[in-house]
This record gives sequence, C-alpha cells and structure tokens, in this order.
Amino acid sequence: MLHIIDDEEVIRDALLWLAGSRAIAATAYDSAAAFLAALEALRFDAGGDCLLLDVRMPALSGGALFDILVARGMTRQLPAIFLTGHGDVPMAVDLLKRGAFDFFEKPFNDNKLMDRVQEALAASRDAQVQAQVQARLASLSARERKVLDLILAGKMNKVIADELGISMRTVEVHRAHVFEKMQVKTAVELAGLLK
Repeated sequence: MLHIIDDEEVIRDALLWLAGSRAIAATAYDSAAAFLAALEALRFDAGGDCLLLDVRMPALSGGALFDILVARGMTRQLPAIFLTGHGDVPMAVDLLKRGAFDFFEKPFNDNKLMDRVQEALAASRDAQVQAQVQARLASLSARERKVLDLILAGKMNKVIADELGISMRTVEVHRAHVFEKMQVKTAVELAGLLK
C-alpha cells in the first residue's frame, strides 16, 4: 500500500491517480498527524508499504514524521520517498543519510517517481518477510534451534540424536516443531527460507 501524505489536496489527488495508473493500491492523508493516527491501526500489506511524504507541512513536517518512524525502527518496513517543492541539496543528503528511500523535487517525472515507488514496495516486502522469519526463529526453543542448525547442515535424524545425546523420537518431535514454527514442510524449504 502506498501512503501519500501531503497537505495539498490537488497533489494528493494527482498522486492517487498516478498510483492507480500503475495498479498500485494507495491511500492519502492530509497531514503527518493524520497518518500517525492511522499508523496505530495499520496492518502492513503483504504487497509492501511505502510513504510518499511532503517535506513541508504545517504542524508536523515530513522530516519530523520521518524522525518518529526512524525512532520506532520502521523505515525498512515503511520506506519513505520525500517530495518537496522547496528542497535543497543539504536537506536531501541529510534525509538520505538518515535512511530515506529517495528524494524528489517538484515538479517530478511521473514515471521515475512510480518506478521508485515500486522499488520501495519491493524493498518493504522483503523487509517484512525477513521480520516474519526472524520472529519465527525467535519462537524456537534453544534445543529446537540446535536441531534446526543441524538440519541445515544436512545431518540425518540419527546423527542429530547422537550429536545432541537425545533419542531419535525426541529429534523427530523437535524437527516437527521446527517445521511447524518456521511454516515449512521440508528441509529444502527451510534452507530456502533461511538463505
């Protein structure tokens, strides 16, 4: 989902239309505060999420909103592309150094902007998948983690049992828990997930 945050209605409408022309799901907010209020209930989209964010807005600026997202560790999951009609090189460099995905000055090239939006959505998807994989790994017990490592090393259940000093049946139970928690059916799938 593309989240457009701009205080100018005409810009929001134009960006919504532009996103629609590329079949990109989008929603618009008239202020950074409105987006922050919606963020609490936001469920990240499986297709990825990104922000198109105006730098200068009344009350809470785009830069200030970005600082909040940086503090919450959300910039990989929710990459930000800044738009401004009043940009300067130091501002752009500063935002990019702090983790912004890109920076466009108005007027911008529609195709280049939407190409970058699609790249940001893909980066967001990848970050969300990695976050899910890390959460699944964190759900494993210490013993399940050892079994996972030995499965990834290509060891058979009997060898794993010998190395860990446990029964084959216990290895089978741990292996089943690992596959269930990691949401895979085979060792090959598991290896592909963790490559």
